[in-house]
Formats: sequence, C-alpha cells, structure tokens
Amino acid sequence: MSNRYAVVLAAGKGTRMKSNLYKVLHPVLGKPMVQHVVDQLKALQLSSITTVVGFGAEKVQDQLGTDSEFVIQEEQLGTGHAVQQAEKFLGDKKGTTIVVCGDTPLLTKDTLQAVLDHHEQEAAAVTILTAHADNPAGYGRIVRNEDSQVSKIVEQKDATDAEQAIQEINTGTYCFDNEWLFDALKQVSNDNSQGEYYLPDVIEIAQKANKNVSAYQTADFAETIGVNDRVALSQAEKLMKLRINEQHMRNGVTIIDPDNTYIGSDVKIGTDVVIEPGCVLKGSTTIHNEAVIGPNSELNDCEIGEHTVVRHSVVNSSAVGQRVQIGPFAHIRPAASIGDDTKIGNFVEIKKAKIENNSKVSHLSYIGDAEVGRNVNIGCGTITVNYDGKNKFKTIIEDDAFIGCNANLIAPVTIGKGSLVAAGSTIHEDVPGDALSIGRAKQVNKEDYAKKYK
Repeated sequence: MSNRYAVVLAAGKGTRMKSNLYKVLHPVLGKPMVQHVVDQLKALQLSSITTVVGFGAEKVQDQLGTDSEFVIQEEQLGTGHAVQQAEKFLGDKKGTTIVVCGDTPLLTKDTLQAVLDHHEQEAAAVTILTAHADNPAGYGRIVRNEDSQVSKIVEQKDATDAEQAIQEINTGTYCFDNEWLFDALKQVSNDNSQGEYYLPDVIEIAQKANKNVSAYQTADFAETIGVNDRVALSQAEKLMKLRINEQHMRNGVTIIDPDNTYIGSDVKIGTDVVIEPGCVLKGSTTIHNEAVIGPNSELNDCEIGEHTVVRHSVVNSSAVGQRVQIGPFAHIRPAASIGDDTKIGNFVEIKKAKIENNSKVSHLSYIGDAEVGRNVNIGCGTITVNYDGKNKFKTIIEDDAFIGCNANLIAPVTIGKGSLVAAGSTIHEDVPGDALSIGRAKQVNKEDYAKKYK
C-alpha cells in the first residue's frame, strides 16, 4: 500500500546467543529470523522496507537481497539511534512507518496489518503493539489512564508494585507518523545508564506535544516474543512448528504426529496428503494431493506429484512425478527429474539424472549424470560410472532397455532402445538398439585350486 513503510531493526550482534552467527540469521524452521519478518512485511505491499544492519551486515544483505534497502548503524547506540539511520530513505516521506525487530520471527502479516490499520484509523502519532502476558516479568508495562488511553510505558525495574501487576506489555513493535517520527528522534536524549537513544522515549515526546498515542493489543502473545538466546530460539521453533502444522491440518493434510513433524513456512501441501512421523519438509517444497510422505523422510526444495509415496528417504532440489514409489532409504540428489509411475527403491542414489515414465531402479544402484528413457529396468547394483577423476560424463539409456544386475556403464555411453546388458558387464562402448551386450571376462575354473590354497 502506498505511503506505508517499514524499518526492520537488525543491527544487534546478539551476544546472548553465544554464537559466531549474526543473531537475526539464526534459523527458525530452516529460515533465518529476519527473513521471516521481512516475508511477513512483504505481504503487506508496503512502499519500502529498510533494514538497519550493523555486525555481519554483508551476510544479512546477502540473505535478504532485493527484499529490502539497507542502512548501516556503525555504532550500537540504541534503538532510537538505529531508526534514525533510516532517515536518508524516509525522512521526507509522508505516511506511516512500522518499526519491527528482526528477532521477532513469529509476527504475522495479519497482526502487522491490523496495527497499521488501527494506527491510521486513530490518526495517532505513535501506536504501540501490545499483548497480554500471563507472566509479564521482564517486559515494559503499558500504563493507561482513566480513559484507557496510553499514558506511559514503564520498564520492569522502574515499575511500582501496582504497575508490575499490569499484564499488558510492550512488544517492541511500533507505528509512527513518518514525518513526525524523524523530528521526534532528534529530541531523544541518551541521558541514561546505558548512554543510548531509546526508541520508546518518543512516546513521552509525543504526549508533551499533545499528540495522540495509541495502542493495539494483539490476541496472541506468543507471536510477539523476541529471540535473544538459544532457549527463546527453541521456543520460537516449537511455536512456529505447531502453528504451521495446525494450518496444514485445517487445510486437509493428515499429520500423524505433529510434535515430530517439521514443516517449513514456505512448504505447500495439497489435500489428503499424509505426513508420517519424523518427517522434515523444508524450503520451497510442494507436495501434491494424496501423496504419502514418511516416516522419517527429508524433502528440501522439491516437488512431489499426486499419489506418490516417499518412505525413509531424502529428496533434494528435484522434481518427482505422479504415482512414484521412492524408498525405503533412497537418496534423490539435486537436479533429478523422476517421471510418472516410476520406482526408485532401496538404497538407490539418483543425481542430476532424468528418469522417464514407467522405469524402475529398484535397489542398490547409483544413477548419476544420466538420461533414462521409458520402460527401462535397471538391475540391482548398477552404476553409471560418470567421473574419470577430472570430468563428469553422461550415460544415456534409451526406452525399453534392460540393464542386468551389477553392471558398470562407463560414460560417455549410450545404451540403445530395447537392448539388453548382461549381468556383471562393464560397458564402455555404445550398445545398438535391440542388441545383447556382454562385457565380462570368460569364466575359468581351476580344479582343486581352493583346496591347495587353504
């Protein structure tokens, strides 16, 4: 929406995480926290998103890419100082700016939309996103006057006994009249124990100027939590997992054991899909109707067709067709394309290979850098020998070919349409269509040799 802007605060190093990884890049269900925040903001169709970065700036910029503009807070001088860095992009804009912390991955676009709408309906200079906390210890309390208007935010250490009993807390997300915000930030002082410029100080500035200060209370306290250490990170992971799993179940997905199923926020799942225990579904994975996944399968950035079954297997950055049987214990590596009505069986590894419809690789085989046609049967223990120590080469197996067990197909090589490769063969030359190719040494039996050897 025009004349709406966002500032994401992502400059803190996060020392309590005790990590070399920049705090807002710690993942929740496989996606960095700051990416969760920006993805929810993007859904609001704002005029711009500005992310304030400091430590590890390059890594945050690499993660968000074109999703945001960036400003650098060279010195960590508080949240008010951080927002002030965005003035070069927003200082002359009319409209509303929402300020969100990059370590609040559970915030939803619906809540952010609601606080923006409330702010504009109230014609407020400042709107605070608040929440009801059963245990508000550690949070700033929202103190309201007799007319239920916000009179101040009081921090835990400064609160009286009566104020500490207040259960409406400050979440750290705010909406501001944009032009007024940057004027007010110039009046914020760092006369405090930390010597920092605090963003909440603009609330007192607004009240002294008789500006309207409003608050919007979200119904779900859990979505407002900030992540400052590994304990909070695990809590965020659990809450998001439950939220996502519940959403899929309400949309017609059967999840046998939601507590032991991990589904990323960008995964799409169709109707009547069954997810069995122990599955991890990540990235931009799409699973179409009536597929069965699991148990104990991992899917990442892949597409799974209707009625396909994946059991105890890993599928990574690949496309799998309809009515396919994968596993148990198969590994589909990146850039594989598996056609309809195929079978990829026990302990089979597929890498950068195209398997056409109705073909079978049933067990204990490696098919890499290959094109496999329709109605091909690849026997147990077959290997496409694709690497000579320096370069990779392609194997082509044409329609209706039959590859016997324990065959080595030394690429580059083409196995012709309808041909047969005898079990135990090492094939290093092209096989014509409809031919039988035998590439093994003649058997020699030496009588009584084993007895003498022993």
